[in-house]
Amino acid sequence: MKTFVPKVEDVQRDWYVVDAEGQTLGRLAVKIANVLRGKHKPIFTPHMDCGDFVVVLNAEKVQLSGNKEEAKLYRHHSGYPGGFKIETARHLRARRPEAILEKAVKGMLPHSRLGARQFTKLKVYTGAEHPHAAQNPKKLEIN
Repeated sequence: MKTFVPKVEDVQRDWYVVDAEGQTLGRLAVKIANVLRGKHKPIFTPHMDCGDFVVVLNAEKVQLSGNKEEAKLYRHHSGYPGGFKIETARHLRARRPEAILEKAVKGMLPHSRLGARQFTKLKVYTGAEHPHAAQNPKKLEIN
């Protein structure tokens, strides 16, 4: 028996739309990451980008369980001395609400050039409007 390896032209990319309102952050991010990677397809190959595009709406209404709104910290460093910044989830949501979901999904993708390419297929928006109506996205059911 030979191993099937899909070619780049064999990959069919679909568009999905997800409503994040009332969804738990981690559970939603796992489902989105799996669709971006293509793990829901029978032709999934770990070293290829065979995933689909995902449009997320109402990113500002995603739920954090427990006291994570205050306890969860987002850290980054500018590269300069004294450039270490810490921000709570509440402050990040007030400043840039789509960043919480983007950071959660990005952490679940491979940390390589492949993961960076898969991450570009994620489109996150606050509110219920998006500019991707021409692609006819299908609704992705998250249980």
